[in-house]
Amino acid sequence: MTLAPPRTDVAASILDGVKVYGAGDATVRALDGVTFEFPRGQFTAIMGPSGSGKSTMLHTLAGLDTLTSGRVEIGGVDLGSLNDRELTMLRRDNVGFVFQAFNLVPTLTARENIVLPLSIAGTKPDEQWLQQVVKTVGLADRLSHRPSELSGGQQQRVAAARALVSQPEIIFADEPSGNLDSRSGAELLGFMRRAVKGLGQTIVMVTHDPVAAGYADGVVFLADGRIVDGLDDPTPESVLERMKTLGG
Repeated sequence: MTLAPPRTDVAASILDGVKVYGAGDATVRALDGVTFEFPRGQFTAIMGPSGSGKSTMLHTLAGLDTLTSGRVEIGGVDLGSLNDRELTMLRRDNVGFVFQAFNLVPTLTARENIVLPLSIAGTKPDEQWLQQVVKTVGLADRLSHRPSELSGGQQQRVAAARALVSQPEIIFADEPSGNLDSRSGAELLGFMRRAVKGLGQTIVMVTHDPVAAGYADGVVFLADGRIVDGLDDPTPESVLERMKTLGG
């Protein structure tokens, strides 16, 4: 038997993903047989009405939650085959996270916050890559500032740069612009778009905002725990029209 080589064009995938919460009359089937591959070097948005399973899908893909049944892979590695320590190591080395909460350490400078994951791992950043990320973020003149000296948009871009600096296999973003005003949100989403196009990063983002989804290369629509539609080269207008048909 000859094993197929790992797929180099897929950063993460979910196969027949099922996630069930509760039991009996209280059972909730948050994911109901979801299968999807997230292409490497692309920006994919996950959308759907409240309760559609989009956040559950993101959390199981990122290894923050486990499937009831099915399979999740990151970089060809089956997350279900890993023990707790191995899963922690994979998340540290191969996954970046950007959430609504900036989660910056208030006593550290922007630069120190950006390189914090590497510092914890006992490694030094690739200075050339760090400078490229900092340039893409547009905060080169703010690296010595602490979070309290930065705007909300700047803090979120520091958090995004922190996710990028270890050159992860994939970045998961959960409503990253949800706590930002429209201008700061546009700055962050524009940066994420440049990170994909200019730095070759792979990003999967959950959002409820058609404008945010318009920055992505493609959109996956969920309803009742299932993928029900998809859209390539989205615009805010085309996303909004699709959402209307899903009740979102």
